[in-house]
Formats: sequence, C-alpha cells, structure tokens
Amino acid sequence: MSENYRALTRKYRPQNFEDIVSQDHVSSTLMNAIKQNRLSHAYMFCGPRGVGKTTMARVLARTINEIDNSVDGESLNQTLNVVEMDAASNNKVDDVHHLRETVRIPPQNGRYKVFIVDEVHMLSKAAFNALLKTLEEPPEHAIFIFATTEPHKVLPTILSRVQRFDFKRIAVDEIVRRLRKISADENISIDDESLHVIAKKADGALRDALGLMDQAIAFCGDTITHNELVQALNVVGTDRLFQFMNCVKEHDADQGLELINTLLQEGYDIQEFLIGLTEHLRNLYIAHHSKQLYMVEASEETKSKYKQFASDFSRDDLMRMLHLVSEAQIKIKDANQPRIQFEITLLKLIHMERSESLAKLLSDLEEVKKNSKNLASLSSPESKPAVQEKKNEDPATEPAKENENAPAEESSSVVKEELPSSEQEPEATKVIDDEFDIGTPALQTRFSQVNEASKEEVKTEIKVEATTQHSQEAKNLQIEDIKSAWPEFIDSLNGSVSSILKMQTERALPVKLKGTELSLECDNQLAKTMLDEQAKELAGKLHECIGVALRFNVEVSQKIKQTKARNPYERFKEIQQKDPMIRSLVERFGAELEY
Repeated sequence: MSENYRALTRKYRPQNFEDIVSQDHVSSTLMNAIKQNRLSHAYMFCGPRGVGKTTMARVLARTINEIDNSVDGESLNQTLNVVEMDAASNNKVDDVHHLRETVRIPPQNGRYKVFIVDEVHMLSKAAFNALLKTLEEPPEHAIFIFATTEPHKVLPTILSRVQRFDFKRIAVDEIVRRLRKISADENISIDDESLHVIAKKADGALRDALGLMDQAIAFCGDTITHNELVQALNVVGTDRLFQFMNCVKEHDADQGLELINTLLQEGYDIQEFLIGLTEHLRNLYIAHHSKQLYMVEASEETKSKYKQFASDFSRDDLMRMLHLVSEAQIKIKDANQPRIQFEITLLKLIHMERSESLAKLLSDLEEVKKNSKNLASLSSPESKPAVQEKKNEDPATEPAKENENAPAEESSSVVKEELPSSEQEPEATKVIDDEFDIGTPALQTRFSQVNEASKEEVKTEIKVEATTQHSQEAKNLQIEDIKSAWPEFIDSLNGSVSSILKMQTERALPVKLKGTELSLECDNQLAKTMLDEQAKELAGKLHECIGVALRFNVEVSQKIKQTKARNPYERFKEIQQKDPMIRSLVERFGAELEY
C-alpha cells in the first residue's frame, strides 16, 4: 500500500455544499443565510451517524471565511479561524472554560471564528451551564456549530439558543449513485447488485458505505463480483434467499435443512439471516402490487425476480411467514439452543399449508355442516306429519286412493286391537311432548276421521295429560340434576347460538327450581337482557339435555363469585383438546394464538 494512501471516507469528503448528498434542505438554508448575511451565532446539526453533520459544519466554516479548496477539510482545524473540539473526550467544566477564553480572541484573518463541537451531548451538565452565557451573547465574530447523534440528551436551555437542523438518512439509490461515481474515478469494476448490497448494508450512512467499499476493494481488487462481495462482507445474498423461498414453495424440507447447514458452516449469523429473510418476505409482499415496486430497494434485475416469485405466494401466506420470522428474532435471542430454534422456524415455513388449501378445507367443512343439518331435518319426527299432511291436501286424489288405503287401515286397526289400550295411546302423547308446540299437525293426522267436536275433546284431554306428565317430571327433577347437566347444556350451544349469547349464558348459574320455573342468577344487566330475549330458544336447548321443559327466570346478583380468568393460551389449548378439527388445523398450518 502506498504511503500516501487515504481511505475513501477521507479522500472523497465534500468540499462544498453541492457535493453533500441528500441534505439539500440544510444546504439551501445555509446558502441563503450566507447570501442574505443572516447567519446565526449558533447552529446544531442532529442526525444519525455518517450522514454529513461534521462535513456540513466544515463546509460552512470554509465558505463564510472564504478558505481556498487547496486546504483540506481535515486541515481546517490547523487554521486559527476554525476550532474543532471533541466533546466526548473534552466534556468537563475546565474544557468549556478554555473554550470561553479562546472565544475572546478575534480571528487573525477572515471575518468569523468558527467553533465546531462534535458529540456535544457528551458534555456534562455543569459544562453545559458554563457555556450558557457565552452561547447566548457571544462576540460578533464567533459562530458555534454543534453536532450530535442524540439531541434529546442536550439541555433544553442549550436547544433554545441555537438553530436546529435535522439530517436524514441517505436513501439507497443516492448511495448507489455516489458509489458508482467514486468507483468510476477509482477505475473499479463493480455491478449494480453489489452496489445495492453495500448501500443496504450501510443503513443510510454514506461514511459506512465508503468504508465497506474500501473493504470490498481490499478483498476483491479492481474487479468486484457479487459472490465475492457477499463472502467478504458476510452478507446473505438475495440468491440464497430466493433459493430458500423455492424450498418453501416446493415444501422441500431436506433441501431447506441442507441450505441452513451450509449457511451456518460458512459462518453466517442466525440473526443476520433472519433479518435478511424478513426484508426478503417484505419485498415479496410489496411485489404483489406492481405500483408499489419502487419501495423495494434493489436493482432492476432483482425487482423483476421479486415480481416473478411473488406470484407463487398469496399475501396472506407472506403475512403469516413475516409473523413467524419476526417472532423468531425475539425468541432466538434468549434461546439456549439458537440453532434448533432457527431450524424449527424455517421448517415451519416449509411445512406451512397455503391459504388456498385452508380456504378449501373451511368451505368443505361448511358443506358438511349444511348436509348434516339437512339430514337431521329430514330424519326428524316433526317432518313426517308435515309430509303426510301435504299428501292429504289435494282432495282430487283422495277418491282414487280410497280403495288402496283400505287394506292398510284394516291392518292397522287389527294391530291396534291386539295391543293393550295402554300401549295404543302414547303414540299421540309423544307427539305433543313439548309445551311450546302441542303437535297440532300430528293430532289432525291421528284423528282425521273424527268429527270436530270429538277432535276438540281429544285435544283437551291430551293437553291435560301432557301437562300432568310434565308436572310429574318437573316434580321429580332436582336443582342438583340441572347443575350437573349445566356444562353439557353450555357445550350444546356451540354453533347453534351466537358466540356473545353463549358467553353471556356462561355467566348465568342455576340457583333454584320451583315447579317448572328455573331461577338463574347472572352478574350483569346485559346478560339478563339477552337471556330474557332468547329465553324460549335456550329453554328448548335445555329441554334437549334434561328431557323436561322449563321456564327461565333471570335475576342479576352481585354475590356470584367470578372464576379466575383463564389465560388465552390455556383456553386455546382447551379448545384444541375438545375439537379435533381445530387441533388438526393447528398441526397442519402451524397456527399460533395472537392477541
């Protein structure tokens, strides 16, 4: 290496406002202030590292004192008109006292004496207080320029006495243009993909990008290739990420594990890979919408790859993958076996079913539910009288079928005569076993040949008999029987009533049974209102569980002891244990509870 060699960060430090990258809002303001002779006595430049704060201060000092470009920016400190101080190592009160003494001395040549204080937030509180008076009322020839990466640590009394400028991170495309120009000046051959790798690795800091460029030149020489660059910088290249996503697409776990092993053997950091994979998934998500492709920071060739690969996954799939990878970044930090957790995460991505399969499975499940409901309605006893009644609605067909029905009627009468009278009557009484529906269609079918007066008498007798039977069953029923059957009743509400009604029903408890009236107590007015409105439907469900029709009487009570709220994860596990379909979905799609 030549003795006169200088790093790119020093060699290509801007000498004027036009050379400063991506800080036009600061450059324009300062140039207008110089033209209008409205320079402030104190400035503060804030922003992340490597974006040009100190460079901007030196350019301002050079411009207002008209220093020739032959004087290097680093040599400005050697002139008597520019004083630079590092507050990180000179943060005591004595250092500020020495600075105050220097302020009194006027410039030897030129108009202003510029004091550049870098990392000003490192000054102690006492040092800040010692600087206050001088900063508020400095001599006419003194200009203070403070630079800091953490302005929130600077005292408000200091911030109120300066003009503040916030520097922004430099965009990837602007860093790429700057690096391309420097590589041309240095006769370095480098492709656009490698330039984007360096620019993204720099994270918005041009100084970091020039340092990485120096490292790449030292490793690769005058010709920098993408494969050698990612090896030199230990960066996971987009080719590897596309290769892994191809394994996810093909559900190829063997190839995925082989790729993971290769990456770890080559010394790649797990967190670096997860960070790169997160950005890769984010770019694929954006690539679904061609109008947003400008948000992907990559070369045109890589953007076309993103657009091509994005069609292999839906946005829902990519969102689930992003969730898994981002969660893994947090968990792996505290894991005892980070490699195992890393492999588990990537295998989850590979084995994850697609959202299209999930949608098809759910639609098939809905179809099964509909078919089961139709079968249940067709096989229920209530549908049979309706069918028979429908047959008897057309009087024109009755004479034609009178002779055909005669043998059937005779045979049925023979059977009835053979059976004891006690076994003939329950046929009618079973039809009206519900106090909410006394079975009128069934009675009309059973006594179709009886005159109207006899029909009314039979109805009255059956009503009395059914009421007596219900009263006897309710009398034998105890409140303990209802309490023991209550969990089964709650489970029977799944799918048949709304989830909010089921939740409010769970908050009610049976406390007393008086005849056919069941007293319930709940802990809020909303539960009472909903239970009162849906009392008939809920009573019917309870009837199916205990075989006795009861009426609900709901009251609000504050004495009910609320059970301890279960953890959402415990409830989710309990649901999985009860429902094999949900458990199968969780195992196949890697579902996790998010709340």
